[in-house]
Amino acid sequence: MQKLAAVEEAKALMNEAQDWSVWHWLTDKRRVRATADRATETLGECEKKVKAAWSEDLKKAYRDLCRNGRAGSIDPELKQTLERVKDAESAAEEARVDAEATFDEAERRLSTDLAREGAQKAIASWVLREKAIRRAEAMTRRK
Repeated sequence: MQKLAAVEEAKALMNEAQDWSVWHWLTDKRRVRATADRATETLGECEKKVKAAWSEDLKKAYRDLCRNGRAGSIDPELKQTLERVKDAESAAEEARVDAEATFDEAERRLSTDLAREGAQKAIASWVLREKAIRRAEAMTRRK
């Protein structure tokens, strides 16, 4: 997976924001949100492209796994790998939701400490999402 400009920009902004005052957070919160949303959207588009390259059998097995926890009659090793992809995606989504909740709470409390924590969580969620995408890419290369 290549580095994505929108994600790298968002990571840089969140790292920069670690030193912001509460006033700076309040004045730039729209920019932070827009940048974070672009990064999340870019990662989503990348994930879709990667999964579009999967074979039809692999796509079906993954859909079955997501719907009912079973991946049909596929190789057990392949099923385990698909489960790792699904687990990585779930972890990334949980981290994203947690980061957003932390930012919302920081805004309610006008807390720079919580805003910093939210920035760290956002970065961590993007790293987890990138990891999930790399795992999905590896499925494309499987024979």
